[in-house]
Amino acid sequence: MQRGINPRDVDVLLSDSLRQPLAYIVAHGDERIDSASLEALLRRRFSGEPLQYIRRRTEFFGHEFYVDDRVLIPRPETELLVETAIARAPRGARVIDIGTGSGCIAVSLQLARPDLRVVGVDTSVGALTVAKINGATALAASDVLSAFRRDFDLVVANPPYIAAQEMQQLAPEVRDHEPRIALTPGARGTEVIERILAQAKTNVIMEIAMGQESAIRELAAIHRYDIDAVINDLAGIPRVVVLSARGRR
Repeated sequence: MQRGINPRDVDVLLSDSLRQPLAYIVAHGDERIDSASLEALLRRRFSGEPLQYIRRRTEFFGHEFYVDDRVLIPRPETELLVETAIARAPRGARVIDIGTGSGCIAVSLQLARPDLRVVGVDTSVGALTVAKINGATALAASDVLSAFRRDFDLVVANPPYIAAQEMQQLAPEVRDHEPRIALTPGARGTEVIERILAQAKTNVIMEIAMGQESAIRELAAIHRYDIDAVINDLAGIPRVVVLSARGRR
């Protein structure tokens, strides 16, 4: 087997090819199959294409979402952003999900908190199409908040935050297959974050990269935000920042 592919991926793709659960694959290991369809899937995986794109689905926050190469694959650490927003969003709040991508944040928020009015925005029409497939009901094309008046109570965002020079350090299946616009905003890695804080003028809950906490604190001070909390992920990395615009607590 080619080095670098997880044997579990083979089982998952075989399960998909046979339209049978993984337990069936384990119990029927000697069953004959038509290998052509499986080999086509495996060639894609061997080339480095993420398993989630091949399968056209992934799990996030207890729900299954459609994904393809128009959107970033949802990460487990982003569930912390959703948990924080569920706990902190005021009842009946109007929420904007910036860079909604697959819609996983917006949809998960709406399912967990039906009282919220959640709008997912993205610059990519392709991403908005995927979000619609996933059940996002309120969507808008917007470059950050340029298409909106200040008629919302909370901004949530998992923005692109990888500095451009760090892109080469990413795993090839991320660097070469996921949309670059969803990974890096430019040289600093904070360009979109800066724009969100400049435009939002309201409370913000945002995911950040490892090592960005100090930069976010500086930006918060410049744009007149107080940092209410910095929440670590399971690896102990500062991952979610809760900011309140001064006068908007």
